[in-house]
Amino acid sequence: MEKERLPKHIYEQLAMFRYRIRKFIRFSEEAARGKGLTPQYHQLMLAIMGFPERDYATPTELAERLQITPHACVELIQRCEEFGMVRRFPNPKDKRSTFICLTEMGMGLLEELSEIHRDELKRVGLLDFDGVVQIAHPKETE
Repeated sequence: MEKERLPKHIYEQLAMFRYRIRKFIRFSEEAARGKGLTPQYHQLMLAIMGFPERDYATPTELAERLQITPHACVELIQRCEEFGMVRRFPNPKDKRSTFICLTEMGMGLLEELSEIHRDELKRVGLLDFDGVVQIAHPKETE
């Protein structure tokens, strides 16, 4: 017996969701470049500050959040550290590991970018005023 195909509206919804994600990613990349950062630098800083229940993370945790290899993450951390956006500090419970946090400069850049991103998410209807992500029924802005 042949498997029943998905209805057309499922493809349309998936395509629209993908389109909205891609538009937001393009917006985000352009916003980062507008502040003189690579999108990867911005993503690293956001992953650090957005880590649940703390404002620092390990390189392994950041690699997972960014979906990159641990080696690539360490290189990214090193570049951001050289530009003064992040700093390393020892894990007080395990001297073999380090934590990564933002510097004042990094926090300032991230704050500016986060305000721009928040406003854009509100504008396109993907973020409501309570800070809840709204994926199911965003406002149509096209």
